[in-house]
Amino acid sequence: MRVAALFSGGKDSCYAARLAEEECHDLNYLVSMRSENPDSYMFHTVNIRLTELQAYAWGKEHVEARTRGVKEKELVDLKRCLMGLDIEGVVTGAVASTYQRERVDRICGELGLEHITPLWGRERVGLLNEMLRRGMIIVFSAVAAQGLDQKWLGRKLDRQALNSLVQLRERYGVDPCGEGGEYESLVLDAPWFRFRIEVKEAERSWDGVSGRYRVAEADLRPKK
Repeated sequence: MRVAALFSGGKDSCYAARLAEEECHDLNYLVSMRSENPDSYMFHTVNIRLTELQAYAWGKEHVEARTRGVKEKELVDLKRCLMGLDIEGVVTGAVASTYQRERVDRICGELGLEHITPLWGRERVGLLNEMLRRGMIIVFSAVAAQGLDQKWLGRKLDRQALNSLVQLRERYGVDPCGEGGEYESLVLDAPWFRFRIEVKEAERSWDGVSGRYRVAEADLRPKK
């Protein structure tokens, strides 16, 4: 099946797209919605411009569409983008967000496309362990939850970080996968990438409650 994956550059959209490819779907496009609204209800915004670099590292065609990020109206922009692609299905990385899944379900229904959700309903800690076992290099690009302070910005998601997330779930109810908006992530490398992404310059912003890790400059580097 010819498919496009909604691609934010984060761990879930990246891994879901890869699993769809491994399920023998023809992954033709990585589609990124670039929102003018940093607090978009639907789309990931932190470091979204790096998705073009990630798509090149993967060897996939990148499609970018703009949206003002107005709640619900941003879905019209997504639908318009998908209408122009020669595809039969759409892949998303939703794990438990009914908000995203229901809206993409509706768009796919209107366009006669299949909605493919390889991560849906997966147990969170097991899913993260699977990503780490497979060699994904992931960093935290935004945090907004009790227990996640500015030290997490730009931190690598490794075993130690995962153990800390489990402890924060027990203490504060933090979702280890960030499905409640607790954090966002950025994939710098994966075994299916032809190049790795090297961050050359980044800045951290912190308002006392939440923060973002914005990559100002990044390059592609050969893999050892």
